[in-house]
Amino acid sequence: MAWKWQDGNAIVGPQINAEGLHVYPFDPLLPLDVLFFRYRGYPQYRGNRHDHFEVLYLKTGEILLEVQSRRILMRAGDLLVMGSTLMHRILEYRGARPSAIVMSFLPELIRNDSPTEEADYLMPFLAQDESFPLVIPASTGVPARVMRLMVQIHTELAARDRLSVLTAKTCLKALLLLIAKHYPAHPGGRQIFAWKQRSLARLRPLFEYLDGHYAEPVTLEEAARIVHMSKPGFVRFFKRVTAHSFIAYLNQFRVAKAQELLVSSGKSIAEIGQEVGFCDQSYFGALFRRMVHLSPREYRLRLDAAAGPSRAPALAAGKRY
Repeated sequence: MAWKWQDGNAIVGPQINAEGLHVYPFDPLLPLDVLFFRYRGYPQYRGNRHDHFEVLYLKTGEILLEVQSRRILMRAGDLLVMGSTLMHRILEYRGARPSAIVMSFLPELIRNDSPTEEADYLMPFLAQDESFPLVIPASTGVPARVMRLMVQIHTELAARDRLSVLTAKTCLKALLLLIAKHYPAHPGGRQIFAWKQRSLARLRPLFEYLDGHYAEPVTLEEAARIVHMSKPGFVRFFKRVTAHSFIAYLNQFRVAKAQELLVSSGKSIAEIGQEVGFCDQSYFGALFRRMVHLSPREYRLRLDAAAGPSRAPALAAGKRY
């Protein structure tokens, strides 16, 4: 069966909501999917987390990841094991044009009558904290074996008959066991997961507020009030949950919105800076460069070059630069 390669930026970016939650459009009857991504140009989506669990096999190239406050380099043949509580994004593509096989699934798929058995399958996803080793190196041999099972799952899902679905679920369990055997037991895994879920839920009203008001001044005092916390308590809590200060998170959110507008609109860079909440054009440019490693103009030009002439007519009427 031929693999259908898709643009990873184009697929993932629109699925990230205001909270920074990647909402995957699963089939509700079978929340399991395997996609084949190629990446080009420059990473275009912001830090996010997701309620599903994800396994990414890097087939070619290299990618630099940001996970909470860490930077992690993945090389061809490595495997990324990502749970649902850590904010992450791709910072940079390196080397040959990167491509990846990505499996996403909801943990409900392997729920059964034995909570202990379920925890054994999912512990590497549940136990993730800021220091968890998320990448399994190619040299261990585990990624290649996992990749073959991911491809088989993709093939079985395409058939969609009863036995094929059963085979896909069986392959999923075999894949999860391979990953679980790679990691040592982590008795506090469930506690880590439960605390992170409760903490993110407490911050959800603030994330929803930011989606409608990111272009306006949002003070620490106002943010703390929205989640019913004192200012000092909020500062500590927000940093512990997201690994970023509130101001850093807000700036990252605004820059990500600016990236979207640089791609999708013909507005000038000055207009875009104002629209996402930066009154000072120089500060906007400096902050954008620090986060994206390109100026807004360089970012737009690079994306235009990667997209080719198809984007030019749609944007020609706008004030670009």
